[in-house]
Amino acid sequence: MSQETAFTGKRVLLNSSAEIGPATIYVDSAGKISRIINEHLPEGAAIDAGNKVLMPGIVDGHVHINQPGRTQWEGVVTASHSAAAGGVTTIVDMPLNCIPSTVTADAYIQKRESFKDGMWVDVGTWGGVVPGNAGDLVPMLEVGARGFKCFLCDSGVEEFPPVNEDQLRAAMTELEKKNGLIMFHAEMDTGASVDTTQDPTDYNTFLSSRPPNMEVKAIDLVVKMCREFAPHVTCHIVHLSAADALPAIRAAKAEGLPLTVETCFHYLTINAEDVPSCSTEYKCCPPIRSKSNRDKLWEAILDGTIDFVVSDHSPCTPDLKLHPCCGGKLSAGAVEGDFVKAWGGIASVGIGLPLLWTEGRQRGLSFQDIVRLICERTAVHSGLKDRKGRIAAGLDADFVVWDPEEDNQITVDKLHFRNKLTPYQERVCKGVVHQTIVRGNTVYDVTKSATNDNKWEKGFSKNALGQWLDTPIVRSD
Repeated sequence: MSQETAFTGKRVLLNSSAEIGPATIYVDSAGKISRIINEHLPEGAAIDAGNKVLMPGIVDGHVHINQPGRTQWEGVVTASHSAAAGGVTTIVDMPLNCIPSTVTADAYIQKRESFKDGMWVDVGTWGGVVPGNAGDLVPMLEVGARGFKCFLCDSGVEEFPPVNEDQLRAAMTELEKKNGLIMFHAEMDTGASVDTTQDPTDYNTFLSSRPPNMEVKAIDLVVKMCREFAPHVTCHIVHLSAADALPAIRAAKAEGLPLTVETCFHYLTINAEDVPSCSTEYKCCPPIRSKSNRDKLWEAILDGTIDFVVSDHSPCTPDLKLHPCCGGKLSAGAVEGDFVKAWGGIASVGIGLPLLWTEGRQRGLSFQDIVRLICERTAVHSGLKDRKGRIAAGLDADFVVWDPEEDNQITVDKLHFRNKLTPYQERVCKGVVHQTIVRGNTVYDVTKSATNDNKWEKGFSKNALGQWLDTPIVRSD
């Protein structure tokens, strides 16, 4: 018992089925939870959350870190700093925008080695499905990939091309051998195009070129393939934007198909009608849609059709956004604020908790719902059910301590990702993260932001205490 460290509070939420109440959590020297007592016992505790909420650390299963190869866009140090500052204790990196793309076991190992000594939170990665790499999928699983992502349309980077139905079938045939998971960027060409007579700095010009039927067509194919390979291959739809696809998703789930769905903070908190001209920080694919569409996504969140919520943090440099902020410079002939030609992606890792809570509480979202949507189900999806997402004996001691009533204006000094370009800047929310604990180690503490303690730098632990996640995949009991 002498090797245990205690974390305590009056408002502790252990999981999405529990009630909030007093608890003291004891953590062993390996960073695992050893026991829990349902009392507030502050004496000798490493952290006493008091009346703040102490809950499981957030698992963000959709982040683009862009390392190696495009670290001018992001990088593991800045991405994991941003995660830690927002209560995110685990991030799972996407297989594209880095160079090389994570589509072979060698590329997986190269990424893992490049991340070494730069992780402030725990990090894993997805592999990718591209034309011709079906034979690489099982080897990637064997070295630690959590599952696989593919595109059904152009990805935006030439080194990660889309797959057609035959190539998809070849990949899923391999994944069937290991009960693997495949994720889909679910948009397909329907003949829509940009109206070149319209102003490219008007958001609607871009929005009309990515209509909802692109997602509906792709999701119809996903459901078809899911049915063909059920129950051995789980299919997952990333960043659902179009509410028009919800009937097909609900029908597939009612049929019992192994299909899961995520949406993103931006689709739940921003309306297309409110996107200003030239503000390319709002551009992503699939796009942010109308208020009525957003309301339907919220209905699907509350009724369980949508399984969980992620950031899809997908940053780039300001010049690629055709935006003058942060030192960005436009190339000759480029039009500032051109939504059509700007890179699509929204920077948001580490700021999702206050965004989701502020919007969700107005729609009846509870603390338990928050844990279900951004902790538990994302951990299961990432194959980390036996380690992350809940507070229970034997699991990793990953916690976030936050004040859900404290005002939080998202100012540039609170943005820790590399390029400070996000649609959320200056937004006022409820909810401030005070401490983030990864496997019993406090990696972020807001009270240490101005300290002279040599163990801390601007609120972050001086040492990178995160680990690479390549443990066996566990998604069920």
